Amino acid sequence: MRDHPNIELHPDQKEQTELVKMWLVTVQHFFGGFEQLFSQVSDPREQSKITYPLVSMCFVGVQMFLFRLGARRQIQEKLRDNRHAIEKYNDLFSIENAPHGDTLNYLLKKLSVEQMQMVVAGMTKTLIRKKLIYPYRLFGYYMVAIDGTGMLTFPTRHCPHCLEYHHSGGTKYYHHVLEAKLVTANGLAFSLMTEFIENQEPDWTKQDCELKAFYRLAERLKTCFPHLPVCLLADGLFANGPTFSLCQRYHWKYIIVLKDADLPSVNQEFAALLPLLPDNHLTLSSGDYHEIEQIFSWATHIYYQDTFRCDHNLSVLQCLETKPDSRRGVITSKFKWVTNFDLTPHSIPILANKGGRLRWKIENEGFNCQKNGGFELEHAYSTHVNAYKIFYFFMQIAHIIFQLLEKGSLLRTIFSNGIGSAKNLAFRLLEAWRNAPLPSPAFFRTLPTRLQIRFDSS
Repeated sequence: MRDHPNIELHPDQKEQTELVKMWLVTVQHFFGGFEQLFSQVSDPREQSKITYPLVSMCFVGVQMFLFRLGARRQIQEKLRDNRHAIEKYNDLFSIENAPHGDTLNYLLKKLSVEQMQMVVAGMTKTLIRKKLIYPYRLFGYYMVAIDGTGMLTFPTRHCPHCLEYHHSGGTKYYHHVLEAKLVTANGLAFSLMTEFIENQEPDWTKQDCELKAFYRLAERLKTCFPHLPVCLLADGLFANGPTFSLCQRYHWKYIIVLKDADLPSVNQEFAALLPLLPDNHLTLSSGDYHEIEQIFSWATHIYYQDTFRCDHNLSVLQCLETKPDSRRGVITSKFKWVTNFDLTPHSIPILANKGGRLRWKIENEGFNCQKNGGFELEHAYSTHVNAYKIFYFFMQIAHIIFQLLEKGSLLRTIFSNGIGSAKNLAFRLLEAWRNAPLPSPAFFRTLPTRLQIRFDSS
């Protein structure tokens, strides 16, 4: 710890210091600080030979994504050899500088993927236990969106686990990931469980895929969250008998997209039943001038037998939404889902608008943000199989923390007029870390431990 007197800060520096305090206090408030957050991760290195404690390495790995540096080499450019950053690393972890990006990559090759997965799952479990997401449940169920996305693409084989795509120009090698994210109506998307889609055996005859990965993920999700009331939100790929059976076995609810080409017998029976059920229609208007019209139709107790000769009792809900478009015309969109919720005139609009249609949040607040919002999900932070998975989990940890900062009341106390885009907040956090001097040697030891953080529910 440095020995220097208290210093008077410029107003801009005070604002930056408050930003540093805000994100460290947020992590302390929800997760007990970074020491506690990574306490269950084993350090595989020989302790007598290390320069950087494990928590300091993980801290910098999370910083890389929190500050949206976009590449491992930016640790060297932005975080190392900066006087004010060095002061903070020294005060927090008693280290003389940030570790080099290559040093971080070397460690991540050896860390346990499963232990880091439990760090991410444990963060969301903590937020559930603290009832942060309690107001956003759907009839008592937490909405869990399932979807897959691409991570890495290579022109040549990257590892024995690469997936292959053959096309006229040759073969593409790639890695995908399947995510289960807890989503809310106010735009939160927290990672619950991750399943990497990859060929497990070198002599495979059928490639791994989203469906195979989903059954593995669902089992792990149930083991990690055995009592969590889950409402599964998924696209039409998962509208099948095994998924229905799995949800019945796990006591999960589901709202799954039903395309016209999916489950032909179910679609045909739904179309045949609608004219016979005049009471199963509901029209609602919304918008400032009632310009949005929604026509709901539904049918229950539709019998379906899957290819494994298992019987299912399904309900189908359809919404036709008409609203003005940008060219002063109108556009009509059709949404249709298969579900095991009880359908009533009261529950129909809620299940459609606050349930089924939230599935897109895993794509927007989740994957799109991480791909195009500065996290650079598709960038190869490492080509080592183990290391790139740990980097992926660092990204999920940083994204959870960032959402808590962005939606939390502490940010509004510093920037009462707002801060603009999420990228702007990330830039300000980086500049605060690099430029804000600590007002006293005891700064980190005097961070508040008891406070209240409220969240924007809009």
